[in-house]
Amino acid sequence: MLAYAIRRIVAIIPLIFAIATITFFLMHSVEGGPFDADKPLPPATRANLEKRYGLDEPLPLQYVTYMKNLAQLDFGISIANNRNISDIISERMRVSAQLGVAAFLFATTFGLTLGIVSSLNQNGFGDYAGVFVATVGAAMPSIVLAPLLTIIFAVEFGWFRVLSTNYGFTGWFEGDFSNWQQVVLPTIGLGFLPMAFIARITRASMLEVLRQDYIRTARAKGLREVGVVLRHAAKNALIPVLTVLGPIFAGLVTGSLVIERLFAIPGLGGEFVRSVIIRDYGLIMGVTVFFAVVIAFMNLIVDLLYGIADPRIRY
Repeated sequence: MLAYAIRRIVAIIPLIFAIATITFFLMHSVEGGPFDADKPLPPATRANLEKRYGLDEPLPLQYVTYMKNLAQLDFGISIANNRNISDIISERMRVSAQLGVAAFLFATTFGLTLGIVSSLNQNGFGDYAGVFVATVGAAMPSIVLAPLLTIIFAVEFGWFRVLSTNYGFTGWFEGDFSNWQQVVLPTIGLGFLPMAFIARITRASMLEVLRQDYIRTARAKGLREVGVVLRHAAKNALIPVLTVLGPIFAGLVTGSLVIERLFAIPGLGGEFVRSVIIRDYGLIMGVTVFFAVVIAFMNLIVDLLYGIADPRIRY
């Protein structure tokens, strides 16, 4: 397994190189630039700004310079923020990761539970209820669900708060859960769609496993139903679920534009979209490369977890 992991990590390097290259030339192929605005800048001011950020050099030279810096884990300076891009990613990612982890735990816990309950009560009330919730979740995107949650549970009932000076997430990684009321609605809004997806996959996988001969054999030997479900059926049904958990986790922790905008959360997703609007080349490329690294490593972790879930898998 160690040799396989090393090979996969080495293979990530050319992947990041390709993504950085494509992103660089796509960003520079679009008309306009970071200093284009409704009111044009004076030529001298524009020339000084382009010189400061290296945009006055020929495009091939800019590319070589960027790749050299990237090899040293230097993403450069944000044009809009005039700050080191690594610092911006670290600061914003901390908030997005806390929201993403909360949403992932919500989606995984309720998704697996709904899927297992539905499969154990096929064509029964539990199955219909689980399928209904999963269908609603799949058909209702966060841009619709989040405002509904806010109107019903924050405005009408007043059960939760959606705004605060620290946005409800500061300190959660350090164990400060005092602002839990700010976290509930964004967590549900972000995690409901992945929860529905996980529930549907879990149900389908469990139904297939429950029909296998070794499940009937385990029941015939007199094993308790809880043991049959948890030790034999659920464990072997995890392979298809693990396949989607990695990308889901990567997508949740790297930020959500809709949820972060609706709940005024200063995460990485909103900052990335802002950088695209104002053509902040460095920040766009830095965040894109960072996203690629996170997704690549999550796929690697999922592949390694296959061997834990099913000892028959060899690398």
